[in-house]
Amino acid sequence: MQTLLNWTLEMIRKEESGFSWMEEYRYEWVPLVKNAVSKIIEGQTVLMLTDSEHRWFGRYVTTKINLPEHNRPFFPIYPLTRIFPNLSSVVSTQEIEALEDMLDISFANGYFIWYIGKADHSYTKLVYHNEDNLLWVVDEQVQNSFLLRGKDESRDIKLLQLYKLFNKTIDAVLCGDLEL
Repeated sequence: MQTLLNWTLEMIRKEESGFSWMEEYRYEWVPLVKNAVSKIIEGQTVLMLTDSEHRWFGRYVTTKINLPEHNRPFFPIYPLTRIFPNLSSVVSTQEIEALEDMLDISFANGYFIWYIGKADHSYTKLVYHNEDNLLWVVDEQVQNSFLLRGKDESRDIKLLQLYKLFNKTIDAVLCGDLEL
């Protein structure tokens, strides 16, 4: 059974579409993905949250991750702003805690937020509140997050490549090719 770090390197090198940039970032990637995929396998719900610039990517993930042709169980993944449309008005610590209480009641098996966006967005007050969330943060190194460069002209392509790697990781774990 391969380790996640070695398996990730192998997948990066197999990818033919200029994914070599990821080799140096795999050490930051692996602990985050290991944590997120473990939670998905345990039955936790993924709540997708993005800033407005990355909304397209959130829609992409939520529509692609559960396609029937993946031949695997469907995973509970929902856009958080659809579940709680007033999210942008939640700003105080008390309001964040009330929202987390509601989410704890709603998702008894647990949940985590997968956030993609800028570090200074109003949503980050919520996502930084729990260090178990999956964070892909633009232009700022935040603890337990994957850094994306805002000025990178290939950022959208890189997001799609990262999603593909994330999805392959789920498949490998479910098929028993990879142990977390």
